[in-house]
Amino acid sequence: MTTTQVDSPEFDGRSPPDLIGYELDDYDLESFLPLVERWPTTRFGYVVTPNVDHLIRLQEDASFRDSYAKADFVLLDSRFAARVLKVQKGLQLRVCTGADLTAALFARLVRPEDGIVIVGGSEAQATEVAGRYGLRKIAHYNPPMGFIRDPASVENCLRFIEANSPFRFCFLAVGSPQQEALAHALSERDRARGLALCIGASINFITGAEVRAPDWMQRHSLEWLFRLMQNPRRLFHRYVIRGPRVFAYLRRSPVTIRQRPASQ
Repeated sequence: MTTTQVDSPEFDGRSPPDLIGYELDDYDLESFLPLVERWPTTRFGYVVTPNVDHLIRLQEDASFRDSYAKADFVLLDSRFAARVLKVQKGLQLRVCTGADLTAALFARLVRPEDGIVIVGGSEAQATEVAGRYGLRKIAHYNPPMGFIRDPASVENCLRFIEANSPFRFCFLAVGSPQQEALAHALSERDRARGLALCIGASINFITGAEVRAPDWMQRHSLEWLFRLMQNPRRLFHRYVIRGPRVFAYLRRSPVTIRQRPASQ
């Protein structure tokens, strides 16, 4: 494992008392897929994909930091954040979005006989995914709204995942920070086996329930603007009011690159 720390010039290698450092892995889709392909079904691990909202929450939510601390892979989901890191710190970091990763796993790695668990989304979406990719061992569970605040509902969800273990992949699609909390709990309980991925709205993109930004907007780090235009009422506060905090957080916080592709 290669570790590189990039600090802001005004700091002496330590985070200010009110901020934490970021730890990220330097993988894009093509360099990460071989690792996913080799992940065994004899041990549990999980993947988180931080976007700008996550980078802000990591500074402000201790329980969210705990979830990230146990993750086996932390893949930068945001091209916008990658541009900010390049400008502010001169750090060139690869991006592997949860949406691209999920689509690639189903299209390129998942075999019909693989055990697949999907948490979140509708039964119709799970059926569509199973039919599109010829999956014969897919288990789907959609916890009730607000389940994360009800210990009994959380326990039911965890038991469902563990009962369908070992799996090759478990796709946690219940939004952040719920999906990261589930992954962390599964790791702490150490009963499930396989790789879990915190993927947000990726199943919606695959099934067409949501539309991703055009390629040119993705390339220019404007996917956030596309999503804002699609749903301004829900996303205005997140992107316009809360989102700008990320500039100060990234500027003032050290960034540690935990892992790079083996060829690096």
